[in-house]
Amino acid sequence: MDAKQLNEALYEKMSAEQEQYRTDLLGKTPEEILNHAYEYAMREDILVELEVLELPAEQAAALLASPAPLADVYHEWGQVETRHMEDVRDVIEGLADSLLKDQRASACFIPLYRQSGEYAREHGELDAFRASRKANEACKEAIEAAIRDGYDGMHLNADVKGVLAEFGPERVSYVLAVTIQSKDWDERFSRSNKTWAAAVPMVEAEERRCYVVNSHSTLVNGFVNMARKEMDAMRKQPELAAKKPSIKEQLAVKPVPGEKPAKPKEQEAR
Repeated sequence: MDAKQLNEALYEKMSAEQEQYRTDLLGKTPEEILNHAYEYAMREDILVELEVLELPAEQAAALLASPAPLADVYHEWGQVETRHMEDVRDVIEGLADSLLKDQRASACFIPLYRQSGEYAREHGELDAFRASRKANEACKEAIEAAIRDGYDGMHLNADVKGVLAEFGPERVSYVLAVTIQSKDWDERFSRSNKTWAAAVPMVEAEERRCYVVNSHSTLVNGFVNMARKEMDAMRKQPELAAKKPSIKEQLAVKPVPGEKPAKPKEQEAR
């Protein structure tokens, strides 16, 4: 037989072997079938690959000589180190990151709900309460991640702007204020930051515990300093833009090069 005939004969033999394996499997209990589910799936994959694989005549003949070539190939597969579990982990982490990114992207559009869960229930506002709490939790996790990634053991260089861009100044301020108010006994928070946090209005409620930032208090205090500074700069930007004179106003004050200054109205009248 030539190579093509040997490959066809090998595929038929392994297909018959798989069909017999399937028949034996169906005679077992459901629990035993589940225990062999991975093996069955992998043997199916081997057959799919063999259907398109064109082995040299010598290789096809060598496998064809085996009493159970499919079982032999599966056994060899079990000895091979693969990236299967690493690939599964990468897919899980990639999907989680993608979902987290989408959740954070929408968090800045979710209004901050300042009332308690009991108030929300009584007033038919549970959906708004739950959406806001979920966004608060995501904000808390983003702050913790920014602190963790931005601390080199000596200095904190957290991505405050990124957190503010994702969640907005109002929610970031609220989560940070909740954290400081929940730890008002902690002297690692500066007096200035405690005063700032105390001025942020909120309802006393048990639900706030789920979005208290759990990073080291000294690092949280540093993050609050950075966030307050950045938020002050953000507030001043519109003020500076409003104070900046327009081009028309600037031209009215400064003469255009090459032109003589306009004469006073009194001189024109004369």
